[in-house]
Amino acid sequence: MSSVAVPQTEPLAGSTPGTDRGRPPLRRRIALIPTVTLLLGAVYCLLPVAWVVIAATKSGRELFSTFTFLPGTGFAANVQDLSAYRDGVYWQWMGNSALYAVLGALLSTCVSAFSGYALATYRFRGRETIFNVLLAGVLMPPVILAIPQYLLLAETDLTDSYLSVLLPQILSPYGVYLARIYAAAAVPADVVEAGRMDGAGEWRIFTRIALPMMIPGMVTVFLFQFVAIWNNFLLPYIMLSDDEKFPITLGLFTLLEQGANTPALYTLVITGAFLAVLPLVALFLVIQRFWSLDLLSGAVKS
Repeated sequence: MSSVAVPQTEPLAGSTPGTDRGRPPLRRRIALIPTVTLLLGAVYCLLPVAWVVIAATKSGRELFSTFTFLPGTGFAANVQDLSAYRDGVYWQWMGNSALYAVLGALLSTCVSAFSGYALATYRFRGRETIFNVLLAGVLMPPVILAIPQYLLLAETDLTDSYLSVLLPQILSPYGVYLARIYAAAAVPADVVEAGRMDGAGEWRIFTRIALPMMIPGMVTVFLFQFVAIWNNFLLPYIMLSDDEKFPITLGLFTLLEQGANTPALYTLVITGAFLAVLPLVALFLVIQRFWSLDLLSGAVKS
């Protein structure tokens, strides 16, 4: 029984056995550049968060006398002092922010879903013009719109009220843009036509057929709007004068201004900032799980 000898090939010059043969080391080094860049960006973004988390554990004396990233022992006392400040006005600010963000994000998501579906599905004169105006609204800085919004609401005596913060947040050009793009991609025209041929009305087609297909995109719109409203500072600063209606951003700003004369309040500001981030983190974790499950179920159904 004869055997055929397989010639042994010598490794290429500049390569080592067990590695990707023929791949220059320079190319591997260049491939590491995006990874290193992302790591540096992550450190840049997470470093202030780490500072807030650690500083919230320090007492007023430890805040200015210990190493920056050395944890302290005063977190529980800081939370107690923050809760006792002005009979718990901090938690009222948190409640106001929750009201503005939840209700504003829900209403904005509904308006975005209606508008995006209409712009994606129906053909009517001026549709592209309306969409281009919305795109211009996406590019418009909020600071430019704040003063006109204040003047409009002042004419109706709605300033310094909860509605003065809620109403301008309902229409989100970016939310409508996302809803339109997602509806055009996720809702097939054949499905809509089939519903019409079966005798379903437009409202029934939207609520029973189109909206379930748009849920992942609407969750994204809700998340973006919630974060934007929760972190909004300029609009409440212009609209509100009663500090009992302040959201958490404006309340912490006033507390920080008072800290210039009372340094002991700095620990309350830092602890309040740390606690104000926790709802956003919790919301993102919950919605991310729901988002992933909904995408998987949609893939199975398709």
